Amino acid sequence: MSPQRLWRLSAALRRRRLTRLAFLVKKINSAIYHNSLPPGVDFSPDVWFGHHGFGTIIHSNVTIGREVRIWHNVLITVHAEVGATERVTVEDGVHIGAHAVIIAPRGRSLTIGRGARIGAGALVKDDVPPGATVVGEPSHVLPPHEQRDAVKAEEGGGV
Repeated sequence: MSPQRLWRLSAALRRRRLTRLAFLVKKINSAIYHNSLPPGVDFSPDVWFGHHGFGTIIHSNVTIGREVRIWHNVLITVHAEVGATERVTVEDGVHIGAHAVIIAPRGRSLTIGRGARIGAGALVKDDVPPGATVVGEPSHVLPPHEQRDAVKAEEGGGV
C-alpha cells in the first residue's frame, strides 16, 4: 500500500473521530516509509510522492492543493503549535523537489503559489508567486517563464 493511500486512510479515520486508529495507521505509514504525514493535514487526495515520500515530514498546519508532487526527504512545517492560525498553503499544481525545506517563520503564514516549482534542496521561508521557480541555497525565486522571456527581450537578449 502506498504512503498516499495510508495517509488518506488515516485522515478518513480521523474525520470519523476514530483518532486512535488514525494514529495507528499514521504510525504504520511512518514505520514503512520513514515519513511523518499527520492525519490532520488538509490535502487533496491526488497528492503524489516521488520515491514513496521516504523521509517526508509535513506539519499539521499545512494545506496541500490538487495535483501536488512531492519528492523524498521534503520538510513542510510551520513554526507554530498544531491548530494555530499560522499555516503553509501549497496551491494546486506545485512540484517540490527532493530535500526541499519549506518553513513558515514564527508568527507568519506562507503560500506557495499555483504551479510553482521548488527545486531540490531549496530553502523556502517566504511566499512564492504563482508559476515561479525557487532554486539554490541560499534560495532565490525565478519568475515564471513568460516574465523571464519578457525581461530578456527588454534587455536586448532576445528569447
